[in-house]
Amino acid sequence: MLSLAACGGSSTKTETVTKAAAAVAAPSTGTTNLQTNFVDVINRVSPEVVQISNPQGLGSGVVMDGKGDIVTNAHVVAGGGPYTVTDSRGRSYPGTLVGSFTADDVAVVRAQGLSLPAATFANSRDVQVGDIVLAIGNPLGLRSSVTDGMISALGRTVDEPDGAVLPNVIQTSAAINPGNSGGALVNLQGAVVGVPTLAATDPELGGAAAGIGFAIPSSLVSDIAGQIVAHGHVVDSHRAFLGVTLATGLISGAVVVSVQPGGPAARAGIVPGDVISSIDGQGITSPTDVAEVLATLRPGETVTVGVLKPNGASATVRVTLAQYPGSGS
Repeated sequence: MLSLAACGGSSTKTETVTKAAAAVAAPSTGTTNLQTNFVDVINRVSPEVVQISNPQGLGSGVVMDGKGDIVTNAHVVAGGGPYTVTDSRGRSYPGTLVGSFTADDVAVVRAQGLSLPAATFANSRDVQVGDIVLAIGNPLGLRSSVTDGMISALGRTVDEPDGAVLPNVIQTSAAINPGNSGGALVNLQGAVVGVPTLAATDPELGGAAAGIGFAIPSSLVSDIAGQIVAHGHVVDSHRAFLGVTLATGLISGAVVVSVQPGGPAARAGIVPGDVISSIDGQGITSPTDVAEVLATLRPGETVTVGVLKPNGASATVRVTLAQYPGSGS
């Protein structure tokens, strides 16, 4: 049996606990403002992000303009159409491929009859590590899904499964899952800072590495997609081109299988059967190494290329790199 005095003491403690619980339950002004910001950005940006599907699968896209032009990843549209574009409200439209540039994993699809607000693309050079971001897309076909995180790192170089090498990509902790590709990575002002393209995989477990996703910077996306809309293909890729087809050597290096007539390698005297052992002072052990080094160089640069001849002799040649040719639809 509780005494009256004990009840009195209990009442004081209960009041204190109740106030403490209320303080925990009520979010701080800063938290409330951030949550409101999240909701506002999601409501504003979600209609600017669509789902793109073809017989091979589905991904996401971001509305570029009032003509129905949508930027997405090249790997989202790989394999051909027909393409179906579905907006955040579930309305579907037929789509046609305007053009694709696999080297940067960027493509543009035009949706007939689509009339949605165009996204705002930020200058990705202003992005900083630590910026809060939201990834909006259609992971696993779950339309208009949102994940949050931050900018984890800048300037990463990543290899895609199809062999494309993407330099200077944005690393984010926002969850990126299959179907997010081609969607929007946006800042708290609702501007697109990147287009999610892939997630890292755990080399030991084989699955996705949680919290490590990558996005193509918005400035590059705007540039390449803008060229595709204007010309149907890329006219200025800003990417270096050596002009060779390569294969993996039996021991090491990258074996030259063929050389583009009149291209940079041909003009420097590189011929089929040569093995590229270095470029610009960086050792080469595979064709992927070549792609990674070239991704850091620019058209017009002159670099040294180490080669091993079929007779075992080694040579060093100077190659003036050309521009990576643009690809059409």
